[in-house]
Amino acid sequence: MLPFRLLERPATLSSTHMTVSSATISIAPVPATIETRGSWIVCLIALGIAAVSFAAPAITVVGLKSITADLGGERSVPALAYSLAWLGASFGGIPMGRAAERFGIRFTVIFSSAMIAVGLVIAQSGSRFGLLVGYGLFVGLLGNSGINAPLYIYVSRWFDGRRSTALALFGSGSSISAGIWAPIFAVAEAHIGWRYTMLGFAALEIVLILPAAVLVLGPAPEAAGAGGDRHGPRPGVPVLGLRPAMALSGLCAAGFLCCVPMAMPQGHLVAFCGDLGIPVSQGAAMLSVLLGCAFVSRQFWGYVADRIGGLRAILAGSACQITAMIGFLLTQNEAGLFAVSAWFGLGFSGIIPAYVLAVRELFPASEASWRVPSVLLFSGSGMAFGGWLAGAIYDVVGFYAAAFAAGIVFNVAHLMVISTLVWRERSSAISQPIEQQ
Repeated sequence: MLPFRLLERPATLSSTHMTVSSATISIAPVPATIETRGSWIVCLIALGIAAVSFAAPAITVVGLKSITADLGGERSVPALAYSLAWLGASFGGIPMGRAAERFGIRFTVIFSSAMIAVGLVIAQSGSRFGLLVGYGLFVGLLGNSGINAPLYIYVSRWFDGRRSTALALFGSGSSISAGIWAPIFAVAEAHIGWRYTMLGFAALEIVLILPAAVLVLGPAPEAAGAGGDRHGPRPGVPVLGLRPAMALSGLCAAGFLCCVPMAMPQGHLVAFCGDLGIPVSQGAAMLSVLLGCAFVSRQFWGYVADRIGGLRAILAGSACQITAMIGFLLTQNEAGLFAVSAWFGLGFSGIIPAYVLAVRELFPASEASWRVPSVLLFSGSGMAFGGWLAGAIYDVVGFYAAAFAAGIVFNVAHLMVISTLVWRERSSAISQPIEQQ
């Protein structure tokens, strides 16, 4: 039942009006909302936590050539470490989402932060095995998995009107992360080496994340259980005219396909620039431009997705992404690559938050703790596969054009899948209008 705001002082209420000294005073309903100023504070703190935690994989991007030289001369090794970090974060999202429901988001984030630090210490030990285990198991599976998916769900439960805008802001964490830290890591790597860079950041991320988690991350206002389904989709009903499992499978497939090309420039741009004779510092600056543009445009995509819906926002972002991938094939001068990098950032930035929004729009709130991580599992797997694939193709052919061409093929397949889901959404809306509660 909606709360009421009294236009005059409190008095005796009837079903439609109230009476004070024989005078009738009208009352007006106030729309219920869980959004407050505190919602945005929580969102900003979550953004800051993600901006720190997701910097750990960026060390392998900035130091890719140095790590390669120290560990045997194959770029696929540090590229695989980067990929395993994403893959571990994706696979761990579902159990960590459950853990956050049971033990609380605060405990989950603190534990994961500690695991990232442990992973970086292991990764810098000087062996291929240590690098891969440190990033795959600790930074990814036990680390960022407890920050990415659980915080996406947590932030979404603080909003009901501008949910996509908030998710887009939080989703900017990975973009802000590398955008801020890549130039810092480039300087640190040049002066103290990649090993000491990892050790220094391990200590710093603990100092930054733990106090924020302890002081801010409390219970969210939206119920995590079945009570949260009162104002959204009901369990068991068809989704896009399909069984819920089939609709979720389509979203998962789309998430994998779009993230394969998404990972390639992010994971290999600095090395790509180095091959063209562009200094590492300029390549790191180019990566910062890419991710900085992603952060700025993500707020635009959040605004758009709140109005057109998650699926249509994914389609639009994917169309922009493929044009940028074509640009990487056609451009090899420094100024042109800065422009293409900026466009790539503008294009891909809103896609992942739009997936989370689509899940919240299409499925019951009580199922968010496993459906959101399921989609993020496939999108993260696509990031992992794309980062590794680009390195593997380079090791075979000796240049990145072939890798970017493969990314374009995956992007085309994504456009086909997501276009089908958008078409089904429109058809379902026409044939079976959503009942307003």
